[in-house]
Amino acid sequence: MATVLVPLAQGCEELEAVTIIDLLRRAGVAVVVAGLEAGPVTASRGVVLLPEITLDAVLDRDFEMVVLPGGLGGAQRLEADRRIAALLRNMAERGRYVAAICAAPKVLASAGLLNDRAATAYPGILDGQADIRLSSAAVVRDGTFITSRGPGTAMDFALTLIEILCGRSIRDEVEAALQRS
Repeated sequence: MATVLVPLAQGCEELEAVTIIDLLRRAGVAVVVAGLEAGPVTASRGVVLLPEITLDAVLDRDFEMVVLPGGLGGAQRLEADRRIAALLRNMAERGRYVAAICAAPKVLASAGLLNDRAATAYPGILDGQADIRLSSAAVVRDGTFITSRGPGTAMDFALTLIEILCGRSIRDEVEAALQRS
C-alpha cells in the first residue's frame, strides 16, 4: 500500500486538503496528515482541521509521495519551514513523487525543484520565474512532480495522484463512485 504525507500549515486551503486526503483514502492509500506543529490547523476559510501527528514525528518515515495543499497563507508557512524544503529535496533526490496545488507550487519553486520543469499553479503564483515552463492546464505532471491550479481542480489533481500511485483501474473506480458525470 502506498503511503503519502500531507503536511498541513495554518492558512491552508481546506477544500484542497480535504479533497486530497479523502480521495486518496477512498483509493486505499495510507495518508498521514501531519501538522507543522502540534494542535489544530485553522484553514483559509476558518475550517479547523486536526492533523493526526506532527511533522517532526514523521520526518524519518519513508513516503512514496508528499502532497502540499495550497492556500496562500499555508503555502507561505510551508515555504518558510526548513524541514519542508529538506523533505522535498530528499524526496526528489530519491525519485519519489512530490505534488503541490494552488499556491503550494511556489514551495517547490523556492526549493529549486521546478527548474526546467513544466508546472501549473494558481494564476500569478509562479509568474516571473523564467526557468519554469508554466502551463495553464488543470494538472501538470513532469516526471515525479505533479502540480495543479487551485480549489476547482482539486478533484482532478487527487484522481491523478490516485492513478499514479494505484493505477488507472483504481482511479476509475474512485471516480465512478463520485458520480462526476
